[in-house]
Amino acid sequence: MLQYLQNNIWTILIALTSGAMLFWSFFGNRIRGIKEVDHIGAMQLMNHKNALVLDVREQGEYDGGHILGSKLIPLGKLGARLGELEKYRERPIVVVCRSGQRSASACALLGKQGFSQAFNLNGGVIAWQKASLPLEK
Repeated sequence: MLQYLQNNIWTILIALTSGAMLFWSFFGNRIRGIKEVDHIGAMQLMNHKNALVLDVREQGEYDGGHILGSKLIPLGKLGARLGELEKYRERPIVVVCRSGQRSASACALLGKQGFSQAFNLNGGVIAWQKASLPLEK
């Protein structure tokens, strides 16, 4: 057994690292306390709870197509522009980016600032488009 481990240490380390990365991709946001919604949940929040859609991509990405009525605040400027969101503090906020990574970071920041109803759009604009939902330019 020890000989096997010594001969295959790199293969074993790669397998363990891959497993840890896979685990984190599925459960990392939950562990960090980030709430996630899919496109259906996001639409329900938008239509029934008057949720704000906060787009944290860059201007050029936003101009290429964004969710109807969304507010653009790029992730890098979010901390400095939190005051613009103060009136939405008690409402749900659906945070969106291209794939869901930047928006997860934005949700973590919002949560630390007391925005308890920040939801990360799982899969971002990519998932939104795959569901054949509209974007405006």
